[in-house]
Amino acid sequence: MIARRLTSLLAGTLALLVAGHAAAQIAPKNVLRVAPHADLKTLDPVATSIVVTRMHGMMIYETLFAWDANLQPKPQMVESFSTSADNLAWTFTLRPGLKFHDGQPVTTRDVIASLKRWMARDTIGGKLGEYTDRMEASDARSFVLHLKRPMALVPFALGSAVGQIPAIMRESDASSDPMKPVTETIGSGPFRFNRAEWRSGAKIVYDRNPDYVPRQEPANGLAGGRVVKVDRVEWVIMPDQATAAAALQTGEIDIWEQPSQDLIPVIASSKDIKVDRFANLANQVMLRPNSLHPPFNDPKARLALAYATDQADFLAAGYADEEWWKRCNAYFICGGPNGTEAGMEAFAKPNLEAARRLLAESGYKGEKLVLSTSNDIPPIGRMAEVAAASLRKVGFNIDLQVSDWGTVTTRQQNRGSQDQGGWNLFVTTASARRCSLL
Repeated sequence: MIARRLTSLLAGTLALLVAGHAAAQIAPKNVLRVAPHADLKTLDPVATSIVVTRMHGMMIYETLFAWDANLQPKPQMVESFSTSADNLAWTFTLRPGLKFHDGQPVTTRDVIASLKRWMARDTIGGKLGEYTDRMEASDARSFVLHLKRPMALVPFALGSAVGQIPAIMRESDASSDPMKPVTETIGSGPFRFNRAEWRSGAKIVYDRNPDYVPRQEPANGLAGGRVVKVDRVEWVIMPDQATAAAALQTGEIDIWEQPSQDLIPVIASSKDIKVDRFANLANQVMLRPNSLHPPFNDPKARLALAYATDQADFLAAGYADEEWWKRCNAYFICGGPNGTEAGMEAFAKPNLEAARRLLAESGYKGEKLVLSTSNDIPPIGRMAEVAAASLRKVGFNIDLQVSDWGTVTTRQQNRGSQDQGGWNLFVTTASARRCSLL
């Protein structure tokens, strides 16, 4: 992330938008302008795991728990909780005064409906759903989660900041079909989505929620007191990297979330600009196949992908100098708690002969395969080109289809075959927290 040095900007987390109670308040009518890595197309953070939608969700919604900087779950919307002696009943009480942006109080009916919807969509939510017997509201502020068998990760799951987040919505929104994105944007978080000023492909606007009451604890990771320090946040969509760099240098934007590596030396030379890392773990890049349809419904075809590709080729294309990347032969990201490379020796280097053999054994006959990508996020677009070239060498018939990132991410939600608008492959990145914990 790159940001201009502002005399009274922000501290803490949540995309640098909130800070601890101790910091001085910024003068009214202060606007923070951010160039995010992509445009916002899907408004529902429970319908998709796309990072920009998750960022949007954390602006306007809240969760029962939140992860601190050490990935430990801390109460957020929850005031207190307890467990029964057999660990099968978890009782949660909400903080007093929680309100949705339309002025209605947040109740346990909203919470239960929201959790049910999230459990139907998210990986860790689905796992918690497997353990759940039922949820019952004791009153407007307290509810009980009854488990079929003990599960130690309940608070951790309820504070998940990866995949589809367990955002608490109004019951009327959360009770809708979990397979269809919610189009309403009424949360209880520190910002309100300004729909009237939303311009797809140009600008997304958030206004400070004057009714929001933060926790008293200092900000820590995504947990603690989310004290808003600006009156308005504007996401300015700038897919062209040179345009974003120029806007940062001239003060048209204050933060550039994901700068192009080749422009960092130029930007960093300015005394008014600070370049910094905001994560102690790197993200993980992946080539994602669609296993619902041939040929990748056959594990041999998926294994052929691993033998046909070389990490260094991808990462050098996406991130240039090795200062910004490193090899990692672990399935879960290196540096994380599960980041072992044991048993992965066979994939350290490409094996094109093995890839061709496995592809033939899978029954693949050269059918066209759609690799969907975008140049809006330059590293992803460049790595997709490497993927297409690498896979063609072993016999995959790759149709590289380039569009805007919003279209790519919307297409990812299509579970149909490619003749129904679906896809076969795409290149993406995933949060290190997700890769190390899930």
